[in-house]
Amino acid sequence: MDGTAVIEQLLTPEGRADPYPLYELARELGPVAPCGEGLVLVTGYQEADRALRDPAFAVQSAARQPGVVQPLFPSPARELFARSLLETDAPDHTRVRALIASVFTARRVAALAPAVAAAVARLLEQLAGSGTDGSPVDFMDGFAFRLPVGVVCELLGVPEQDHYRFRGLASDLTAALELEAEPAELDAADAAAEELGDYFLELAARRVADPRDDLVGALVQVAAADGARLGGDELIANLVVLLVAGFETTTNLLGNGLRLLFDHPELITRLRGGGLAPGAFTEEVLRFDPPVQLTTRIARGDGLALGGVPVPPGTGVLLLLGAANRDPARYPQPDRFDPDRFDPDRFDPAGSDRRGPAGRPLSFGAGAHFCLGARLARLEADLALPALLTRFPALAPAAAPLRRERLVLRGYRSLPVSTV
Repeated sequence: MDGTAVIEQLLTPEGRADPYPLYELARELGPVAPCGEGLVLVTGYQEADRALRDPAFAVQSAARQPGVVQPLFPSPARELFARSLLETDAPDHTRVRALIASVFTARRVAALAPAVAAAVARLLEQLAGSGTDGSPVDFMDGFAFRLPVGVVCELLGVPEQDHYRFRGLASDLTAALELEAEPAELDAADAAAEELGDYFLELAARRVADPRDDLVGALVQVAAADGARLGGDELIANLVVLLVAGFETTTNLLGNGLRLLFDHPELITRLRGGGLAPGAFTEEVLRFDPPVQLTTRIARGDGLALGGVPVPPGTGVLLLLGAANRDPARYPQPDRFDPDRFDPDRFDPAGSDRRGPAGRPLSFGAGAHFCLGARLARLEADLALPALLTRFPALAPAAAPLRRERLVLRGYRSLPVSTV
């Protein structure tokens, strides 16, 4: 099977459901493999890390450069992403990221821990109330979505009564990030982009009339004072992306993590009792079954190569992050779910199994586009999963989970659990 065939198989329902065997087939082609003309496939950790960090591999295609004719019928969803931090390069990316980054510093995220812990406790009580009669409750809807959406909406300044709107809209919108989507999915993505854009236009207008101490208010003030620092279209696009990215990845991280705990019940006792560091568990979930499976870059320089494979200008680079995170050159026994590889307290340098504290996976990217919310996502998972296990000693799966039919953003649509 060549690289093109691997990609074709990844786009099937079976490939989306379990891409990891296909990643291993791709790895047999080498850490970097040509896929026909104009595309290379990257499975190696070192090579993916290089492409993520090197500005010669850009997120913005030449077709989006000034002066180039744009498509006659642009997609509102894809246009929204193209105006956001996700798909802009320096200097625009640097300028806008600097305006937002102060909200996600290590100090500010650490200061959020008490508020996140309080939100976790509140949602766990609500989950308990839903399952008191022994009936199954959906962990994804009842907790995994509600925790991160509440946190990011508090940062943005989005009223609590609006939170319920966002899960379906985000699911529709992010179909535009997939490698391949059905026309109906793209129509739904466009409708979601327009609805979310209109929502933040209205919220921004309210902040002009009634300033508040939140991120929307702060960015509105910047845009009003100096349009060169933040334009109106940029403002709305980035507010939408901050909202969606602020809970979509963490929702999937929580769901994937809980499912892995059910698959490895010996870890439940350790995590509940303090015998396993929450951060080590979270990091291994991110490595083993990351919420973001792949991303893309475009070669924008001459003489570029990855893993010894030439990458001419204009070549697309498909970075299989889920494969890079299981690169045996980086992680011994990569197909084994083993949180101890990230736990320095359990590393025995004299032992025969010298796993040690492994380097972080590429699940949040690297370089200039490293995820702004990575610290916050880790904090939420570190606090939420041990508290969940402590609050519900009898927590168990209640029915087969249902995965979302996505490749890029991997997670569960529903994960029924019993709490008693």
